[in-house]
Amino acid sequence: MAGLWEGWVRLRGIPPYLLPAPSAVAARLLSEGPNLLAEGVYTLLEALLGFGLGSALAVGAAVAMAQWRLLERSLYPLAILIKVTPVVTVAPLFVIWFGFGLLPKVLIAALITFFPVLVNAIMGFRAVDPSALEFLRSVGASKWEIFVKLRFPSSLPYLFAAFRVSVVLGLIGAVVAEWLGAEQGLGRAVLLANQNLDMAGLFAGVLLLALGGVGLTGLIRLWERQVLFWQETWLTTEELTERGAADG
Repeated sequence: MAGLWEGWVRLRGIPPYLLPAPSAVAARLLSEGPNLLAEGVYTLLEALLGFGLGSALAVGAAVAMAQWRLLERSLYPLAILIKVTPVVTVAPLFVIWFGFGLLPKVLIAALITFFPVLVNAIMGFRAVDPSALEFLRSVGASKWEIFVKLRFPSSLPYLFAAFRVSVVLGLIGAVVAEWLGAEQGLGRAVLLANQNLDMAGLFAGVLLLALGGVGLTGLIRLWERQVLFWQETWLTTEELTERGAADG
């Protein structure tokens, strides 16, 4: 593919400000690699902090909403409102309120990761084996004991399916936040390259972002394999959703 791309650019004489050759992108990665990697590490930090914060808040909210239906009916519409609100319309407010530092990027990444984890967590907490639930109730287990021994373990495949999606969404949120105002980060580097018609720099930055997304997904899969070592849980979010609907 890279060879065809290279040949097409050279044979057609496409200007580098429209489409750079792969060799130009590779040269940029070699010359600016350390700087781009430093910017990428900062963006990954923003994404991971936002992912952690958003996931923690989502799981906490899901625990409460799974226990009390009235609370779910009250808060779920608000969660949907957060989901359907485009992040690019909210991000400028975070930048105005919290400045150009790390905090607004983390908050925006947390916002965009919140809803997928919330939905799957609620679904997982309720997708329990009815016979196991009845047994625990028959021996006098408390709600907390049922949650710890049954609901939480049952929710783990659903949670990890959401984590695999949300960790990449967190990276996207961090990049979008950097576009709106940042002192450093790979999203900022990509934006500057675009403004300067530096397509080689832009493609190099996008390539590193893509590799970062793949790497984050791989880390989640590795974590999943370590936690759920007794079973294969490589189900897609859609498959888990269908399973949860059937169980419900």
